[in-house]
Amino acid sequence: MGNMDGKTVEELSTTECHQWYKKFMTECPSGQLTLYEFKQFFGLKNLSPAANKYVEQMFEVFDFNKDGYIDFMEYVAALSLVLKGKVDQKLRWYFKLYDVDGNGCIDRAELLNIIKAIRSINRCNEKMSAEEFTDMVFDKIDINGDGELSLEEFMEGVQKDEVLLDILTRSLDLTHIVRLIQNDGKNPHEAEQDAPAA
Repeated sequence: MGNMDGKTVEELSTTECHQWYKKFMTECPSGQLTLYEFKQFFGLKNLSPAANKYVEQMFEVFDFNKDGYIDFMEYVAALSLVLKGKVDQKLRWYFKLYDVDGNGCIDRAELLNIIKAIRSINRCNEKMSAEEFTDMVFDKIDINGDGELSLEEFMEGVQKDEVLLDILTRSLDLTHIVRLIQNDGKNPHEAEQDAPAA
């Protein structure tokens, strides 16, 4: 049951949603997750300053009503968006995540910092460096060459480019977080070691 391999996200069962709720309420009995608890919840420790900034940005994006907390409904909405959302919904969410200063555009520095932070958290094994990826994004989709990506440039450019879409989707793949939730906070390897021998 605790294995998502071969299962589409649309097939997440009521039992799995119950696991999310159980984990959420165990980690956060008040029903409201603070930034500190958010980091604890996902096991994010000893983060670099860039990774820490990214986690803070992710928390703010998940906090839909901007009250400084993530409640269970925001948590489920965020996970559903990231796991089940349509491509355009995910791209809008990614854009909000990358637009650190909230000015409606993504510049090279913002994108580079977020990509580095994501890679340090997700431990991505991409062949392309964060700098090369950032350059590729701007070379391919900064249509007017102003060094900033508007929401329209970002949405259109990424949807037209399979390589960019694939890399962005993989970099924000949260299936490892779902597995942590299913295994009560242990990574699958640790959970196997703790399982009783048959």
